[in-house]
Amino acid sequence: MQANNLNGGQELLCINTSKVYDWILNEASFDLTLVDEDLPTVDEETITCDDIIGPVTCEVAPTDPDNPIDVLSREDRPFVIDGAEITLQLVTVRKNFTVTFSFPTADGVVELPLDFSRCEQFILCAPTGTEIEVSYTDLDCFICTFDCDEVDDTFDALVTVRLCQSIQSTFPVTLELVADFCQPRDILPTPACPTPTMPPQCPVLFPNNGTGD
Repeated sequence: MQANNLNGGQELLCINTSKVYDWILNEASFDLTLVDEDLPTVDEETITCDDIIGPVTCEVAPTDPDNPIDVLSREDRPFVIDGAEITLQLVTVRKNFTVTFSFPTADGVVELPLDFSRCEQFILCAPTGTEIEVSYTDLDCFICTFDCDEVDDTFDALVTVRLCQSIQSTFPVTLELVADFCQPRDILPTPACPTPTMPPQCPVLFPNNGTGD
């Protein structure tokens, strides 16, 4: 069924949304060093170094996906951009991650989640009252070195975390605008049955092997 044309059906609207004061994208990496870390337990019994039968791997994710960072401070800093003086903010944030180590054993993979924090600073237009939002478009880790102490059944590891991040400063605003009503798209036609076609032939090869006999 063809939808009725709604062009010209404009209305003055008030919309609650977020204004983006500033937005940057960057790539970062950092190392986590673990020393004398206890091996994980299974049924209240700690696995040993001899139980590990393959390479140890890791995965990383925000500890709290809804609140991946803590804003520690923001300080006003003067800058001159294109000849104009402007006050921006040096924003210090703490990012909270959980790195989950996977230990392959004969009885299956045993996981050990460990929480870590990483502090970073950004220059943003982020005056008082704005929210700092960080989202990760890519987040990964790999284990650079891993050493297991067979005497104490502890391990040392060097883990590299790589991330691509989107960082915005935002503030809730109410906007007044004139907008058209949206319209549904047309329904796509149902495909008809295909017309029978002759498949490709090989007359050079078959029949008669190209000899003409």
